[in-house]
Amino acid sequence: MAQIELKLHVPEPAARPGEDPDFSFLTLPPVDEARRPAINAAASHTYDLATAMIRVLDDDGSIGGHWDPELDAETKRAALRHMIVTRLLEEQFMLLQRQGKAAFAMASLGEEAVAVSAAMAVDVDSPGYGPGLDMHFPTYRQGGILVANNHSLVEMTCQVLSNAGDRLKGAQLPVLHSVPECGFFSISGNLATQLIQAVGWAMAGAIQNNRIVGVGWTGEGATAENDFHSALVFSSVYQPPAIINVVNNQWAISSFQGIAGGTNASFAQRGVGYGIATLRVDGNDLLAGYAATRWADERARSGHGPTLIEWVTYRAASHSSSDDPSKYRPAEAAKAWPLGDPIDRLTEHLVVIGDMTRNDVEELTSESRHLVDATVAEAEAIGTLNSGPAMSPVEMFRHVYAEPPPHLIEQRQELGY
Repeated sequence: MAQIELKLHVPEPAARPGEDPDFSFLTLPPVDEARRPAINAAASHTYDLATAMIRVLDDDGSIGGHWDPELDAETKRAALRHMIVTRLLEEQFMLLQRQGKAAFAMASLGEEAVAVSAAMAVDVDSPGYGPGLDMHFPTYRQGGILVANNHSLVEMTCQVLSNAGDRLKGAQLPVLHSVPECGFFSISGNLATQLIQAVGWAMAGAIQNNRIVGVGWTGEGATAENDFHSALVFSSVYQPPAIINVVNNQWAISSFQGIAGGTNASFAQRGVGYGIATLRVDGNDLLAGYAATRWADERARSGHGPTLIEWVTYRAASHSSSDDPSKYRPAEAAKAWPLGDPIDRLTEHLVVIGDMTRNDVEELTSESRHLVDATVAEAEAIGTLNSGPAMSPVEMFRHVYAEPPPHLIEQRQELGY
């Protein structure tokens, strides 16, 4: 018998630059296919939802299925506004970097529904920072959480500009925000670290008998990291009130999702292996994202344990201001993405059901643009990376140690501080 040649398998994306986009690997089920289990269902009774896809918005703007969150018109309009403001604000961040006014920028173009829907579904309105506060442990692409939770847009912009208005005093890379009073923990640029932090936060809340939720975020590429699996082990064993979000936007910098194992199974199925309740959701469907997060949130607060959610979406923009996606994927890939654009889809729904007209949408977009323009102008007036009052070098030595060690004190004194 002839022997089969043994060779190393290196996954390849379906299309490279210069080729036609190919998303034939993605199956889009009808909106009524994914069932909705009870929040107290055993984790094993959710495993079929790791390969299904929770959808509410149909292609024609109508809604259907078992996951309709039945949001009122005002809430839907607010969600649309949050997504529009997030997109316009991040466009300005990228522009500021190109102008040399900021050192770095990132955007969630095409993914705005992920952060906004999750933020609206998890209640972080708690009096002050400390025990009893729900907490998101986000990545650099969840700035929409801050927008949806009504954080100051000027303060967000000052952080990107690294000016005197930056609450972090230049100690963080631009867009790595830290706003704990908005339920938004300090961002780490290395992904998957957020998950063990979120699970630890949830465990601490459970120990104190506080009905809080720890919400962790990571990309699909970082599911190959040890931190991801450590978080799932602790979640499986201790059943804390945690939500583990895997944003599958198809690309981890320049490595497509197959390098992390996405061609062999869905990323949601990794929760199955650990005995964790698991959902897979259309990440460009704001209503589906809201419904899935609300289900996981209610499940966690009711003492039924953690949930892993895979968000199927697409990174339409570059990974960051230092990335050129034309080097590794077709130029028209984002336009060919089968799940469409999240803002367009919610807009179509609101128009179809008569809650907004096209003119209403244009007016909302115009108002949002004026808001963002005014925000950037106000932040720039404080200063930019290369203009305005500079921060004192002494800031380098603060917030590093609770008690500064002798060598740092000596270095600070050498600078005259």
